[in-house]
Amino acid sequence: MKKILVIGATGQIGSELTMALRSTYGGQNVVAGYIVGAEPKGELLESGPAEICDVTDAPAIDAVVKKHGIDTIYNLAALLSVVAEGKPKLAWKIGVDGLWNILEIARENGCAVFTPSSIGSFGPTTPHVMTPQDTIQRPRTMYGVTKVTTELLSDYFFLKYGVDTRAVRFPGVISNVTPPGGGTTDYAVDIYYYAVRGEKFTCPIKEGTLMDMIYMPDALKAAIDIMEADPSRLIHRNAFNIASMSFAPETIYASIKKYKPDFEMVYDVDPLKQSIAESWPDCMDDSCARNEWDWNPVYDLDGMTRDMLEKLPARILK
Repeated sequence: MKKILVIGATGQIGSELTMALRSTYGGQNVVAGYIVGAEPKGELLESGPAEICDVTDAPAIDAVVKKHGIDTIYNLAALLSVVAEGKPKLAWKIGVDGLWNILEIARENGCAVFTPSSIGSFGPTTPHVMTPQDTIQRPRTMYGVTKVTTELLSDYFFLKYGVDTRAVRFPGVISNVTPPGGGTTDYAVDIYYYAVRGEKFTCPIKEGTLMDMIYMPDALKAAIDIMEADPSRLIHRNAFNIASMSFAPETIYASIKKYKPDFEMVYDVDPLKQSIAESWPDCMDDSCARNEWDWNPVYDLDGMTRDMLEKLPARILK
């Protein structure tokens, strides 16, 4: 049975990924790593072990890995795109210096490592339609710079030292559990909250701006499936394009209007978010992921909308 450490276990993806991993591998086999001030609570705390894991403190994480006999690390420590632009030095410290610590610990302890990349690893000169797996990556944000660096650094540790590194490039992730936390694609989560509350939504992204998105259950599936994949089939490792749906603000609005006909949306474009969004792909070609480890998402836009509108009311009323 695997022994897994999730670093960033109380974050946007980490909180749900930790629970998904515990349901698969058993609660005691998945350690929730967190930083002071972001302690796990409720089911996340009660369903398995938890340890302080700051990626900038390598000795402390090494001790956790040895204490629990960890063989697989999910390293989710990073600042989200808009937050990273406001704190570029911290984004580098956590995303790159922190990853170096994790990879060194993995090399010394024989661990596999998952460190997610993002559509933010691409830039304005990248082909935007059916963005290839292997293509130019010249992002103009610190978030994107750190993501490209994590891909290259992870590849380096695999090629140089044989560390089993794997990753996916996440599109915008939409969840009915975790509130948005400072990402460019967060509008696609916020819009459902407004719709459920019966409030008018002000969209910060311009009409017609396409971006790849993924529903959280599919994002979790991808993170688990890539680490379970047969390594002999993997031509690529860091990081695979994965795609599920691509839409503009007016498209998700229309999807919600089918079920909430009185819902209203207006635009007030945020220049920073818009500039980041325009530098990212409209849609990615994920054929390599489909061919090399059988990636196949479950949800399309309408399926996600139905599920979000069904589950969010109970969470909002808590």
